[in-house]
Amino acid sequence: MDEDRIQQNRRNDDEKSTQERAAILGLQYMDLRDVEQTLVLIPGVIDIDTMHKNRIVPIEVQREAQVWNFGITTQTPQSFVIDLQKTYDEQGKTAQFFLISGGCFQVLMNRYDPPKEVKYDNIQIAKVGDSDTISQVSDTLNAVSSDQVFDFLVEQADRIGASDIHIENQLDSIRIRMRIDGALHAVAELNSDRYRVILGALASRANISTAATEPQSGHMQKEITRDGVTHMLNLRVETVPTMYGQDAVLRLFNFDESMLNLDNLRLGPSERAEIDEVISHPRGMVLTVGPTGSGKSTTLYSIINALNTTDRKIITLEDPIEYGIPGVTQIPIDTTNGQSFADGLRSVLRQDPDIVMVGEIRDADTAKTAIQASITGHLVLSSFHAIDTSSAFSRMIDLIGVNPIFSTAIRLVIAQRLVRRLDDSTKEEYEPDAATKKWVQTVLANLPSHIEKPDLENFKLWKPVVSAASPFGFTGRVVIMEQMVVTDEIQKFLRGDIKDVNADAIAKSARAEGMVTLLERGVLAALRGETTLDEINRVI
Repeated sequence: MDEDRIQQNRRNDDEKSTQERAAILGLQYMDLRDVEQTLVLIPGVIDIDTMHKNRIVPIEVQREAQVWNFGITTQTPQSFVIDLQKTYDEQGKTAQFFLISGGCFQVLMNRYDPPKEVKYDNIQIAKVGDSDTISQVSDTLNAVSSDQVFDFLVEQADRIGASDIHIENQLDSIRIRMRIDGALHAVAELNSDRYRVILGALASRANISTAATEPQSGHMQKEITRDGVTHMLNLRVETVPTMYGQDAVLRLFNFDESMLNLDNLRLGPSERAEIDEVISHPRGMVLTVGPTGSGKSTTLYSIINALNTTDRKIITLEDPIEYGIPGVTQIPIDTTNGQSFADGLRSVLRQDPDIVMVGEIRDADTAKTAIQASITGHLVLSSFHAIDTSSAFSRMIDLIGVNPIFSTAIRLVIAQRLVRRLDDSTKEEYEPDAATKKWVQTVLANLPSHIEKPDLENFKLWKPVVSAASPFGFTGRVVIMEQMVVTDEIQKFLRGDIKDVNADAIAKSARAEGMVTLLERGVLAALRGETTLDEINRVI
């Protein structure tokens, strides 16, 4: 349901309840929807402050008959109405009162006394221990009007490049945190009365319930205009009931499809060659694995963009659709309301696609259907939750059992993480201490021969340096990948030729065939000055 329809339904409900209330109070009800955009309020009858404070508007004057008509709402004080009527009676005039809806009153007042545009300070992210900035941002957010606070919060998150907004209920306040470049930062502590305002906005726009006692998922879009440029922001909303109310996490998706390009992943030559080789064939399965927020979807979309030509039919099944890609048939799957990836996949296979992307393999039925599709002439791309490539295989075997068909279907598994990228303009080189040097030497001692080994006796590392442009010394993120190409040796585990199937055994076999681990890739990135060892240890 779009925003206009939602607002129209809310207004209809407002008018209906006002009419019912008028009958109870013994007042005349007036529906001004047909004329509220042109109706001129009578000037000079009541001052503007009184109109706002007592929610009353002068709507008509019959001077010859000495009759003044006023529109009042259910929030207009009865004592004010009685006093006003008494004043007019004493002057030999008649004051008549008609009950109008709160929505009608707001429309009339917005035309008669347009709200002045208020410029609020931009949100700043506090460094560790910086309570002054948190206090300043809290004051700003608490000062934003109720009808603007939610939009302001989302627009500010988009402005500073946040990927998530965390809204968390506490005993006496609401904590706002934002995730930027993968790290969660405190933003503000809001007054508790902001809770209902923000949750109400989420409920109406993301189609969730404010009274739910179970976790909910929703989706909404918001148009953002900044510096004269407008873009559409997609938001995925997840709520969960807690001790003090419903906590919410809003995930922001704002990605130009031109950025969904394998070149932008900045992969090494060997990594890129492996991906190019696998996706050049029109069949098989490619899995990306990693925790939430590790960039799996971005990698899959980039692969799809590389394959998106006029001679290929590409269909995706997503929950929800994160980025729109021209030329690709994208189908939303609402798993929260009973739909499943497996049922959707069976349906789209009848559409004769060349390439299918399944948002996530979550159950045995989806896994088996995807495997079947991948051996019947389709290239199937999907994501799966596992910490690394070898764990993905052992988890898949736990899910579907030893499956010879799976061994011929799967061609590549990519495990990945996102780490913060150092700002090249400010980062500072330093000499590592003896313990750090020894640790790096140990990690990289067994690098495969096809990887150029750095000088482990004489190397430098880099650390972040803060600046006005980079408050934490980082800018953006870099992907760290572990890629396992499924060879004959790996297939033996999947089809049951090797009985001792566990992640360590699979990893050992893959290492023997030249796989570079996530940790090795991360340390190599740190030696190139792309990130820090602290980031690698934090994420990997």
